[in-house]
Amino acid sequence: MIVKVRELKPGSILAEDIFIRTNRPIITAKTVLAEEHIKILKAFLVEEVAIENTQLDGTQIIQSYSSFHKVERKDVESGFIALFLHTVQLYKKEFISWQSGFPVNIANIRNIILPLLEESERVPKEIFSLYHLSNKKEYIHQHSIAVAIISAFIAWKMNYSYRDTIQVALAGCLSDAGMAKIDQRLLYKTEPLTEEEFDEIKKHTRYSFEMIPEHSLLKKETRLAIYQHHERIDGSGYPMGNIDTKIHAFAKIIAVADTFHAMTSERLYRKKQSPFRVIEQMRQDHFGKFDLTILQALSNAITQYTIGSKIRLSNGEKAEVLFKEGNASTRPLVKIMESERILDLEKNRHLFIEEILEE
Repeated sequence: MIVKVRELKPGSILAEDIFIRTNRPIITAKTVLAEEHIKILKAFLVEEVAIENTQLDGTQIIQSYSSFHKVERKDVESGFIALFLHTVQLYKKEFISWQSGFPVNIANIRNIILPLLEESERVPKEIFSLYHLSNKKEYIHQHSIAVAIISAFIAWKMNYSYRDTIQVALAGCLSDAGMAKIDQRLLYKTEPLTEEEFDEIKKHTRYSFEMIPEHSLLKKETRLAIYQHHERIDGSGYPMGNIDTKIHAFAKIIAVADTFHAMTSERLYRKKQSPFRVIEQMRQDHFGKFDLTILQALSNAITQYTIGSKIRLSNGEKAEVLFKEGNASTRPLVKIMESERILDLEKNRHLFIEEILEE
């Protein structure tokens, strides 16, 4: 949808890159527009932009003559982004009800995430663009849905059965249900947490387990995974400090998905990061904490680009992949499209892949 910049509202999502007399975009596609972005567009005298039909809050935009307004969604439009945002809003309603003391309805959660899981199987590449949509105020709700689909995707890549994949997704989605029992002041604090505050946040694993009832739709292992999703195989996690052999496989998957999405997302106290950069950090900075088979499954999925694929680098330049090695798949040999300069990302560690543009 094409909209006049003067009519843009915060929460709109760019559908296309914005270029101003340069080959590098000033704002990239899928950016959730804030007031500062709109000011930038006006400063560069951009008159109109293409935006998605769905706002960050899950509502649709209807364009009428020279203006547009939001309406509540009745039917979910096709498309992964729209469905993800809609699913987040459905989950948000459930989360708010838990904050008010209502019980967790397992059937509701299952029905909420199943359509998105089916869509993510159809367009798996879109899973790794979720970080573009990350928003500080919506993080708590976006995170649970993202962890559900990333966890399911990993399980699928590891040849889990359909039934177990759904169980992993449910565990991922419900792993942070206990955050509903945490003081909201801590959930939205903009400064780093104190040790005492972090100890309070860590209680959410127990709260989640206590809130999730035994149910015919949940295996016992699924509830255990919810409780264990912050355990680490080197024993450095919580709440029990369990080591590898005492942590359920579902929990190990959720641990990777949870950390991956958290590190890529825009947070109240941290900027979002490229999925490629995060995979490198999880391998290096968090070595020994995650199951390597699971981490490799996620890494393989992210780096499934081929020779000739077009990518965007962290400095905004577009490049073409010329060669990649299996053990350094996040750092291929590339050709900068603007200058045709050959660049080895393995030797230029200050640069990294921001995203895949096309195959």
